[in-house]
Amino acid sequence: MPLDPGALDRAGCGRIADAASQLCRAQLDRFRAALAEGGPVTVACTQEQPLFQEVVDEMGAPDVVFANIRETGGWSAQARDAGPKMAALLAAAGEEAAAFEVVSLESEGVALILGAGEEAVAAAAVLAETLDVTVLLLPGADVTPPRQTGFPVLQGRVRQARGHLGAFELAVDAYAAPAPSSRARLVFEGPRDGAVSRCDLVIDLTGGQPLFPADDLRPGYLRADPRDPVGVARLLREAAGMVGTFDKPRFISFTPDLCAHSRNRQTGCTRCLDLCPTGAILPAGDTVAIDPNICAGCGQCAAACPTGAASYALPDVGTVARRLRAMLRAWYAAGADHAPVILLHDDAHGTPLIDASARFGQGLPAHVLPLMVNEITQIGPEVLASALAYGAGAVRLLLPLRPRHDTSGLEATLALMSEVLLATGHLPDTVARLEADDPDLFEAALHALPRRVVGARSAFLPPEDKRSLLTSAFEELNRHAPQPADLIGLAAGAPFGAVVLDTAACTLCHACVGVCPTGALSDNPDLPMLRFTESACVQCGLCAGTCPEAAITLAPQIDFAAWETPRRVLKEEEPFCCTACGKAFGTRSSIERVQAKLAGHWMFSGPAGQERLRVLAMCEDCRVQAVVNEGFDPHEDNPRPRVRTAEDYRN
Repeated sequence: MPLDPGALDRAGCGRIADAASQLCRAQLDRFRAALAEGGPVTVACTQEQPLFQEVVDEMGAPDVVFANIRETGGWSAQARDAGPKMAALLAAAGEEAAAFEVVSLESEGVALILGAGEEAVAAAAVLAETLDVTVLLLPGADVTPPRQTGFPVLQGRVRQARGHLGAFELAVDAYAAPAPSSRARLVFEGPRDGAVSRCDLVIDLTGGQPLFPADDLRPGYLRADPRDPVGVARLLREAAGMVGTFDKPRFISFTPDLCAHSRNRQTGCTRCLDLCPTGAILPAGDTVAIDPNICAGCGQCAAACPTGAASYALPDVGTVARRLRAMLRAWYAAGADHAPVILLHDDAHGTPLIDASARFGQGLPAHVLPLMVNEITQIGPEVLASALAYGAGAVRLLLPLRPRHDTSGLEATLALMSEVLLATGHLPDTVARLEADDPDLFEAALHALPRRVVGARSAFLPPEDKRSLLTSAFEELNRHAPQPADLIGLAAGAPFGAVVLDTAACTLCHACVGVCPTGALSDNPDLPMLRFTESACVQCGLCAGTCPEAAITLAPQIDFAAWETPRRVLKEEEPFCCTACGKAFGTRSSIERVQAKLAGHWMFSGPAGQERLRVLAMCEDCRVQAVVNEGFDPHEDNPRPRVRTAEDYRN
């Protein structure tokens, strides 16, 4: 493939070794020499990565960075123009991803096979050599009794199922064991409800409704149509190997203190609960709980979380933003005179399409920069806004025609971006999905993308936390937009907005301050005041639900001027000071309102009543002292009647 050393040098990619034809074989000593010199080394090929890694381990050298510029840039009809692109890909590869945790699932091979006929028994016979199997047949199944019992065959209907690989628990109704005297067909004895089955694997050959939502993403739950022998055979091969310890990434990092789900039994944000396809997220008091054993890593919860309580870890959003920044800075530094298109893709679907285009077609265009992530649905608005702020002309998100799970979270992200981009003068197709399964159609769609002109671009450093990145990216996007906007109205559910306060109804009780999970609403310890920080508001609605006066409504919007104001005063009143000690303990309007309402009450009429009204103007400490020291009885004007006893009625 042709290389452009000038473009790579201008982008600061370091010293470029002489062109090599067999660096991974006959010229391997040149790689060893580069390692011996010390310093960071980038291998711009992934085909022989295992061999290069062996040399690194053998020499005890620091880990090298691998980048694929061949299928993504060099093998292309536009390869001679791909110098800036190669520089961008090498720069992105140099941004190391943050470490992530793994979750271990243990399976001892205890398998429950669900079926409606002979196919379940036949499957059990195959798996009995490697697994501890039990067959559970639906009531009414017509099955010939085996000549010799090699595994239990029972009857039952699963009413409820929960768990994952290594820890399934199923509630079974109509549970029954077969009669030993069954002759032509299995005859089951008296059934009972409420039986419980625990197992490591569930193999579902019933052909009916799956036991779990997004069943293909539930670890340890294997399902096939019993009428499909190829599918059943594939399933049995997979099940036979599911014994031992299996590690999976902990896809989501969760910080409960940032969660805006609930406060004081008021429900606020439910975005993650609404989007999770596997049911791995459940309410847990004021926050939610994410089961890492069930989580399949779609990332929609992290993309939608407005506070950053749920964040994706593979890679984390900070790594994605840094790679975009490095990629686009290198692109322009290498001398590119037009804005590139960022192609976000995953490994399972996107990489094979890119490889097929490179090997059998025209390859990717020179102005399309691919960036691989674990799941396309992990992409939130902060990533898309960052890409455009850093100088991308457009962004495409590559998806299969039939995604593995619901993509409503991604649709919400694209809808939000569309509102913002249209309001700031960008073209309507600046950010869009690209759905393709066929390499030729995929290639044609990319080559049809026009080159965008270079506009103003930002170089801001991505903050560490997601919420700060979200607000910073949108501020920079607007600052460098074709038509910067001051105020953008958004649809309900957006992660930005304002609190609209009915000042006449508000009593400054500060109940809203107590439930605000982000500190967007705050008080002033010295004055009766309610303040609002708009950039911190996530529109969870807890303040509106908690306000006893119904004085708060939400207004989804982006007000860039308000974002630059740390705290805006929504309401302020004159404090009321204790008439005895002078300490401020409330607002003048609230104390006067209470006094006015009680003035006509019988307990506050007459001389004693006036004394009681005077006590209301004292702070809590002075009020107690006045009551104790002056010894006044709140019921002295109307003494209680004497209590009558049985003796009174006898007399």
